[in-house]
Amino acid sequence: MNNPRLSILRFFFLSLFLMTFLMDGIASGSAFNYKIMSGDRPSMKWKTVVGWNGRHVVADGETLLDIARNFELGWNELEVLYPDMDPWVPDPGTEITIPECWILPSGKSEGIVVNIPELRLYRYISGTQMVETYPVGIGTEEYQTPLGEYRVVDRKENPVWNVPPSLREKYPFDYLPPCPENPLGEYWLGLSAEHIGIHGTNFPWAVGRQVSRGCIRLYPEHIKRLFPVVTVGTQVRIVYEPVKVGVLDGEIYMEVHPDTDGKKTDMEKYATERLQELGNECYVCHDIVIKALAEKNGVPVRIGTIEGGGDEEALQADHNIEDILNEAIN
Repeated sequence: MNNPRLSILRFFFLSLFLMTFLMDGIASGSAFNYKIMSGDRPSMKWKTVVGWNGRHVVADGETLLDIARNFELGWNELEVLYPDMDPWVPDPGTEITIPECWILPSGKSEGIVVNIPELRLYRYISGTQMVETYPVGIGTEEYQTPLGEYRVVDRKENPVWNVPPSLREKYPFDYLPPCPENPLGEYWLGLSAEHIGIHGTNFPWAVGRQVSRGCIRLYPEHIKRLFPVVTVGTQVRIVYEPVKVGVLDGEIYMEVHPDTDGKKTDMEKYATERLQELGNECYVCHDIVIKALAEKNGVPVRIGTIEGGGDEEALQADHNIEDILNEAIN
């Protein structure tokens, strides 16, 4: 005979488990829980590494571009991880890593942050410790997406594309009304940076590439999700961080991306300066740091601990961060 009280308790604990899972992982779409406590230095309670890496077996006829979009990634995120794999005809049956783990960019956790080297956008959900993240396409080397702090000043559904003067020779018209060929897609978030906006695209394979004239492009399904929750006045910070450092459960992680615009002439020195922001009492493995800088594959790797005493396998040789910085400078 079923005991009603036991049934109620089972239901309660099952509900509690599901709520905890949702808050610690994906809440809805691509939203993740993070924790940044008060104070200048990270603590054991900080959580600035979000998501987790998955696995996928390549299906017959599937391209890496298909896989990237299906898993809400930009093309670049698989390209740097599998540089020798044919993106159009990968071998069916090959098991690959799906890099869905990220370290949050440094600085204020508010508004929107776009990190140029990783081609990814982060939106911090006001009043919560939740963050959404989306892959983006950005400006070319000639028309770079401008760094700096801006605001959303304009919102439009079904925007009209006014052809830039420099493209008038290519297009036989001055503007293009809403249509499937409109490169702005269905939504436009104009920024206080002149002629720069966050928008959709009529060419989804542009996401994860440097192809625009400075604007920030999202997959059509992503801008549709982002547009309703971004208001005029939202802060947008565009940063250049090829190296990010984060903390999870007292462990230090590093995520390294290619220096796409060549702005960091000494990546080792830059990385150790980023590590110094954690404080000199943290411990990292110099060999693992150097390996991550060489691979530049965009996947967070565990490099040390907030406090000394990490396991020997991951920390082959503990180094005080101040010593590491001195090695890089000298």
